[in-house]
Amino acid sequence: MPCPPRPAPPRPAPSGGSAPPSPCRKRRLGDGGALEGSRRCELCGAAGRLRCGRCRLTYYCDVDHQKADWVSIHERICQLLIPIRTSLPFLLSEKERKHGSEQLVKRQKYIIDLAYSTAQEFVLDGKHREAIPAALHALRFSTEVYGSNSVQLVPAYLLLAEASTGVGHLPEASKYLSQAQWIVLRTPDCSVAVQYKLHRSLGLFCAAEGNFEQALYHLANEIYLASSTFGLKSIEASGGYFHMANVFFRQNKMDVANSLYAEVTDIWHAFLVKSVQAQEQILTSPPEMSPLTKDKEVSENRMTEAQQAEAIRVLNAVLDVREQAPKQQPGETARVLHALAMLYYLILDLSKAREVGMKAFDLVKQLPQQESLGAIGHLLKLINSKPSHTK
Repeated sequence: MPCPPRPAPPRPAPSGGSAPPSPCRKRRLGDGGALEGSRRCELCGAAGRLRCGRCRLTYYCDVDHQKADWVSIHERICQLLIPIRTSLPFLLSEKERKHGSEQLVKRQKYIIDLAYSTAQEFVLDGKHREAIPAALHALRFSTEVYGSNSVQLVPAYLLLAEASTGVGHLPEASKYLSQAQWIVLRTPDCSVAVQYKLHRSLGLFCAAEGNFEQALYHLANEIYLASSTFGLKSIEASGGYFHMANVFFRQNKMDVANSLYAEVTDIWHAFLVKSVQAQEQILTSPPEMSPLTKDKEVSENRMTEAQQAEAIRVLNAVLDVREQAPKQQPGETARVLHALAMLYYLILDLSKAREVGMKAFDLVKQLPQQESLGAIGHLLKLINSKPSHTK
């Protein structure tokens, strides 16, 4: 496994771009007190010249960093930082000290989860620059709670690497990946879930650098680890197939790429068929069925928000490849459209589900083999039976 050099990661400084003015009022230090040596920019660690006028505990080197942090995460955690960064009064009893410490850790963990999920949403939406400040907060508080060498830091490092790669900051991405890789290598009992995500991040980074051989090596490892844990046809393994297909596509090796794109489509298609069937069974189940049984069936086939976002991104990317290919494969295109129609139906974007479902139906009608026509027709009936709703 190639390992980039392992320096301590810097804290990248996202530019403010055209972000709206920050409600965090600009306060120059000197308009209310001298700058202390510990007052450092929240994003880059440089000397802080500005202070948030709301929490009065967060510092920035310039307006751009203040705006970037506000847009990314500070608006949501501004007031939450006050009890964390304010010194507790002297507590007389051991019980009170213990309680205070426990409450502090709970608040820090809450901010970790909020900052990580916020950064992840930005990344999934393709807003990599906006994701960086939130991901930095997730890393900073994870370090405070778990220590600088804990495997709990790896998800934040990987998110920072992906966001940095997305904005073209490859040196920073390399350093974050180095830290994540170092932690994983020195953690013998590191979970497979963390390991396969690390290989995915390394694969995407190598692909961004144009090192396709190394990218395929890491993505092959990702597929092996994910499939050995979740199954060859699992949606967890499908991400590796998709990114590997993209690498072959960039190398103009279309036969291999098309085969992998078909595998990705088949995995999601099968998963979504089961999900639609499970939901339909719940809707038509007798009233006397136990609510616990219903909840179990729904939860087994329910996607997380991250999986929904990945499915939308991946299936639409495959659809673009199919529709723009010089040599059309209408059967494969119809299968992707069917999968997308099921996905949009499940997330209640019914207008989009109807649109792509009709495209799939019309395409299959033109094929010599029309096995899926009945399934698509049934899905369209389900879509039309629901009250009109657009996400």
